[in-house]
Amino acid sequence: MERPKLEVADVFRRYGAAYRQQHAGSLSRGQRRVMSAIELCRTAALGGHLEECDCCGHQRPAYHSCRNRHCPKCQSLARAQWLEDRQAELLPVEYFHVVFTVPEEIAALAYQNKEVVYGILFRATAETLRTLAADPQHLGAEIGFFAVLHSWGQNLLHHPHLHCVVPGGGLAPDGKRWIACRPGFFLPVNVLSCLFRRLFLDYLQAAFEQGQRHFFSSLERLRDPHAFAHYLAPLRQIDWVVHAKPPFGGPEQVLNYLGRYTHRVAISNNRLLDIEDGKITFRWKDYRHNDRPRVMTLEADEFIRRFPAPRPARRFPAHPSLRLSRPPLPQGQAGPLPPTPRGGFNRRRKAAGPTRLSRSL
Repeated sequence: MERPKLEVADVFRRYGAAYRQQHAGSLSRGQRRVMSAIELCRTAALGGHLEECDCCGHQRPAYHSCRNRHCPKCQSLARAQWLEDRQAELLPVEYFHVVFTVPEEIAALAYQNKEVVYGILFRATAETLRTLAADPQHLGAEIGFFAVLHSWGQNLLHHPHLHCVVPGGGLAPDGKRWIACRPGFFLPVNVLSCLFRRLFLDYLQAAFEQGQRHFFSSLERLRDPHAFAHYLAPLRQIDWVVHAKPPFGGPEQVLNYLGRYTHRVAISNNRLLDIEDGKITFRWKDYRHNDRPRVMTLEADEFIRRFPAPRPARRFPAHPSLRLSRPPLPQGQAGPLPPTPRGGFNRRRKAAGPTRLSRSL
């Protein structure tokens, strides 16, 4: 695969020093470290080694990579390892892609309270999916799923949303039967949206009452309890966006899709079109208008500002995720699970590790 002609590193090399000098008072040490790592990645500054062809003896220098999780050039090996580790966790069933998005007013709170608000986003999403799936009127089963946080949009603006990949079914309450959902349908989106909205706002209000929030600048007025309640009141009346995309073609596609989301930065190098006269032009998809391809041009200062903007907190509470591990029955049927083949699957229930997140500055 041909390497992109333009890279995010080129933007930082040309305009990064001026940006750091202009915003010296607001840039954190972590942001400076990331910018420096991307600038130096695969250059002589990090050292390297000499590669030689066994046949013709041709030699070429290979410079070391920065291995920073925010670097567009340093995600391939991590992604490959993650995909290999996840192979044993897939089920041969239909999978669904459900996206939970918070309103702009909540995104503004999340920008100043990342750890608290993102933690609530994971908690409310997990409880919403598992509560409705356990309801006999919908599925009546205990489910498991992957959840991946994205805190940016294609235009590099702050846009927190959670991608969930869910198998089409789950274990019956007795733990001995697989219950499959209807082909092509998982759970009603409008019911998911209402429950997600209620749970999220309830948890957010509780966090405020416990003092787990920080408000600055234009949001400083929300420190007052009455102002905060007034701010949330309209959000209880509007529809929150929960989007259920068409099911995947198979487990392998699920892994490939997840790999792109768990090891991806705000913008990849191949989306850059031009870097000239202090302006950066790049491609982006407008998901609000049927994924329409668009082109955007930003001043270098604004491009660099947006790149570090979607930087999630380092740790979030891990939520239990049931990893179903035995082969299911054909879709639409429920019955006893067949014996597990030796070495083919994990135990029926297994505690989930820390939630995997897509990382960005």
